[in-house]
Amino acid sequence: MDFNLPQHLVDYLAELDRFIEEKINPIQARDDNERFFDHRREHARTDWDNNGLPRKEWEELLAECRKVADEAGHLRYAWPKDMGGKAGSNFDMAVIREHLAAKGLGLFNDLQTEHSIVGNNPFILMFKEFATPEQMERDGAKVLNGTMRTAFGLTEPNHGSDATFMESTGVREEKDGKPGWRVKGEKMWTTGMHAVSHVMVFARTSGKDGDATGITCFIVPREHIKIEEWMWTFNMPTDHPRISFDCWIPEDSYWGQIDRGLGLGQSFVHQNRIRQAASSLGAAVYCIEESVKYARNRKPFGKPLSDNQAIQFPLVELATQAEMLRLLIRQTAWQMDRMEHKQIEKELSDKVSMCNYWGNRLCCEAADRAMQVHGGMGYSRHKAFEHIYRHHRRYRITEGSEEIQIRKVAAFLFGYLGPRKKLFAEQAAAGGEYTQPIPARH
Repeated sequence: MDFNLPQHLVDYLAELDRFIEEKINPIQARDDNERFFDHRREHARTDWDNNGLPRKEWEELLAECRKVADEAGHLRYAWPKDMGGKAGSNFDMAVIREHLAAKGLGLFNDLQTEHSIVGNNPFILMFKEFATPEQMERDGAKVLNGTMRTAFGLTEPNHGSDATFMESTGVREEKDGKPGWRVKGEKMWTTGMHAVSHVMVFARTSGKDGDATGITCFIVPREHIKIEEWMWTFNMPTDHPRISFDCWIPEDSYWGQIDRGLGLGQSFVHQNRIRQAASSLGAAVYCIEESVKYARNRKPFGKPLSDNQAIQFPLVELATQAEMLRLLIRQTAWQMDRMEHKQIEKELSDKVSMCNYWGNRLCCEAADRAMQVHGGMGYSRHKAFEHIYRHHRRYRITEGSEEIQIRKVAAFLFGYLGPRKKLFAEQAAAGGEYTQPIPARH
């Protein structure tokens, strides 16, 4: 095994650093745009009198940054080549996202909004893998050029982790002699509703509660969606509303296949989970390193704060976890790159879950420790730690709560799902006891 990063990636990280210094930092320094990143950031970003939505000036700044990054060839790095990208691998993206997050807050990479000069757009690969040729012909160009922007409607007011128990339904209905669907229900946390053209509405079209099949991913135009309320969160600004819909849409208003829509949702979260894990790792490293620097420089009672083992030991624990997590993230991303995209859920989703839930938890612990090491200043908004904590705390709930992800790991470990399922079944059939060694996955 060679643990060195491939040279193309080493060179690309250096190229990104130069691009940030030469192109992005001057934009951030212009027109007091620093207000979006310093102690004024929450107020500068949040339109408190407009449902807590992001301010127009903030989103325009992010759009300008993405345009500059796109023109330089960075924004679509992870997109497939036939869709205008450079086919950046999961491994590449894990390394890049850790690298950028470890730099702290800045216009180059804002994790609160999932904005980055190297874009994370799981919709692109999801669409490529699941869209039929007819759907690709109809919607492909609009998805790629950004004129078709979709929100993700899976969670419901009464159903979060138990997504297969969703109450939203899709029922066949003719209108004016044309075949179509009556789609009805409610969704929660449909991020970005103020700026989308459509919503991916997951709705039950057959089967019963708990069935993984029988769910279809409908593409519902924004004009059919009612905003019931904007949900204010721990992490502001907010663009996560509760929505409702009761509308008729034409027969072909869906992506993927009828009754097989849950696969699109799994594709989305698996791409996001490994990249979130890498970002959380990077943010944790930032918190650890900032704490080390502060502890070396701060000298209460006439000696460096870093002389105290009460300061050293918690940071050592965090640094150790970060080193181990980095290896698991990179190995898992490397394995993802070596299997068919749709096989990840069946063969590797436990590893993805390990990376994600531990990365998000580690980041929160590192941010909390950084606050403690920095004392009163750490608790203030003049440091980035409270911002990092508030942002990454949500990832212990979204994209699958850490309890759900731990349950996925347990299902693979005990053979209820995944590669061990067949072996455990064979051992049980042979004698009722699990006595044969279980091969490790490499």
